[in-house]
Amino acid sequence: MPIDLVRLPETLTGPAAWVGVDMVANPETWLYTLTPADIADLETAAQHFLSLGKDVGEISQADLPLTHFADHVAALKAKLLKGIGLEVIRGLPIETYSQKLAATIFCGIGAHIGSARSQNADGHILGHVRDIGADPEDPNSRIYQTNARQSFHTDSADVVGLLCIREAKEGGKSLLVSAETIYNRMRATRPDLLALLFDPIATDRRGEVPEGCKPFMDIPVLNWHAGRLTVFYQRQYIDSAQRFPEAFRLTPEHVEALDLFDALSNDPALHFGMQLQPGDMQFVYNHSQLHDRTAFFDWPERSKRRHLMRLWLSPDGDRPLPETFKQRYGSIEIGNRGGIITKHTTLKAPLD
Repeated sequence: MPIDLVRLPETLTGPAAWVGVDMVANPETWLYTLTPADIADLETAAQHFLSLGKDVGEISQADLPLTHFADHVAALKAKLLKGIGLEVIRGLPIETYSQKLAATIFCGIGAHIGSARSQNADGHILGHVRDIGADPEDPNSRIYQTNARQSFHTDSADVVGLLCIREAKEGGKSLLVSAETIYNRMRATRPDLLALLFDPIATDRRGEVPEGCKPFMDIPVLNWHAGRLTVFYQRQYIDSAQRFPEAFRLTPEHVEALDLFDALSNDPALHFGMQLQPGDMQFVYNHSQLHDRTAFFDWPERSKRRHLMRLWLSPDGDRPLPETFKQRYGSIEIGNRGGIITKHTTLKAPLD
C-alpha cells in the first residue's frame, strides 16, 4: 500500500540533515585531530591488549582500557547516533606501526562504539578494501573489491568504520551525503517520486544468501519507523536484482525516483568529499548517511597499493529498525544486529 506522506515531516531539521557546502566550510564539525596525549593513550591500551595474546577479532572494551580518550569516543558515538552522523579522526602515526598494532587500535576503538559484525560470508569482522581485480559488471562481485567508481550507498550495519593504510596513486576520494537532506529536497520538489522510495524495492544479495532466504531483499530505500527516517541503498544492487523474475518490478516512475535520488546525491552543493590520508579513521552512521568513493588509479607495486581496513559495528543505544531489516540484519536487536551471516560463517579478523 503506498505510503501517506501526510504523516511524515515536511522537513527533517536535525543535525544529520546537513548540506555539503556547510561541511566544507566548517571542517571542525567532522574532523578531529589526535593530540600526542590521545596517541599515547591509544598505544598504551593497544600494547596491553597485545600482551594478552588474543586474536584481534576478540577485542573488547575492557581489552583496550582507554583513559581520557574514552571521553572522545563516547562523544563520537553520540555524534554518529544523534548528531551529524560522521567523523574523521586524523593523525594516527601508522607508518611506525605493525599491521597488527594498527588493527588493534582500530578494532579497539570500534569495540568502544559497538559490537563488530561479519562483512562477508567468510565471517571477516575486519574487512580489507582494496582492488583485487573483481569485475564491477559481474552481478556477484563486491564493488569495494574493484577500482571503479562506486555510487552513493549504505552498508549492511549500523556504523561503518574505515582506517586508511595506504592511498592510491590517484583518486579514491571519499564522498558523503545526508539521506535526510535528499528526503527534504525530494519532499519539496517531487513528493510523488519520494513516495515511491518507500515501496519494497528489491536489492540483490550478490550471491551471499543466508540459508532459507531469497537471493534478494525487499527493503525500501526509505523507511519511516519510530519517528526516524532510515535509508537502505545500493543502486547497482537494485538494478541487478531485476534479473530475478520474482523481484519487485521497477516501473518507469520508480526508475525516475531512483535517478532523482542519485542526482541529488551527486549534487556538489549537497555532498562533500575528503581524501583519506594514511592513519585517518572515518566513521559513518549508515541509517542517516550515504557514502561513496571515486574511481582510482593504483600504484604498480603491490606493496604500495591502496588499502583500507573496514569495520561494521552495532552500537547499543541505537534507533529501533523496522521488521523488514531482518532480511539483511538477521536480528534487529539493538547492539546485536547487522553483517552478513550464512551457514558457513565463522567470525575472524584477518590482518591482511
